[in-house]
Amino acid sequence: MASYRSAFLAVATVSLVACSVRAQLSPAFHDWTCPSLQSIVRSTMTQAVGQDPTMGASMLRLFFHDCFVNGCDASVLLDDTPAMAGEKNAPPNRNSLRGYEVIDSIKAQVEASCRAVVSCADILALAARDGVNLLGGPSWAVALGRRDARTASISAAVANLPPASASAYTLMSTFASKGLDMRDLTALSGAHTVGSARCSSFRPHVYNDSNIDPGFAWLRRQTCLAVGGDAAMAPLDSTSPTRFDNSYFQNLVGRRGLLHSDQELFNNGPADWLVQLYSSNATAFATDFAASMVKMGNISPLTGYLGEIRLNCRRAN
Repeated sequence: MASYRSAFLAVATVSLVACSVRAQLSPAFHDWTCPSLQSIVRSTMTQAVGQDPTMGASMLRLFFHDCFVNGCDASVLLDDTPAMAGEKNAPPNRNSLRGYEVIDSIKAQVEASCRAVVSCADILALAARDGVNLLGGPSWAVALGRRDARTASISAAVANLPPASASAYTLMSTFASKGLDMRDLTALSGAHTVGSARCSSFRPHVYNDSNIDPGFAWLRRQTCLAVGGDAAMAPLDSTSPTRFDNSYFQNLVGRRGLLHSDQELFNNGPADWLVQLYSSNATAFATDFAASMVKMGNISPLTGYLGEIRLNCRRAN
């Protein structure tokens, strides 16, 4: 247990500095400069999720993968250029992230309504919130005022995004470095109540790990062969894969977590009590998830004169 605590204490100073600019963000930031912003995002997300319920999970994943790599600055949306290998094709993101066209659609409508005012980073934060809510999850006030990065880094994505094979200690250390504590880690992992994963991500868990229900492991092996078929998909939450609820935590208690990193949260470790709490109390999960999303959205934003307001989310101005 001491090693778990030290993982947080060792990065406490860094975490405070990384979040020191959060006060510059405000839910009312665009109320006068772009009053139609939130209705544009909501209507586009409503249409996207109505056509494909998995798009809610995709927006949430995009936001997480953006914020964990140099802060919530929309760097994940930048296409590669001859001079820059960005984040889209980093191993944790390649063949995993999607929904860029939805952000493009929102951005085009926002630009038509209020040109060069709203960042792609703010649009992504709102789209993630609405994606969760449209799938039955909570809503929250999104602090706005972020600006967009002019560059992205494939190496930063590799270094900052925890893999599906991550241990509890690695997860805790990674989240702590972003100013997020054990409650945040556990609540935000509940995002896996929606979405899916590739066979290559969960194969080691269903074939090699012992902390997994044998029947569940057998079921997943039917569509994820020991060799080949890396692209085969399975829901992260087999109980209600397109409903944002607390069944993910119920699955963990039953040893039915799809990823090794999922089941690490309920494996005789310091997060066990939180998993048990959320598995039996959906309101506690929803409340903590919303609060943790606000904290994550405050990770090292570009504000003031830093960065830019991109006119096209895929490339710098």
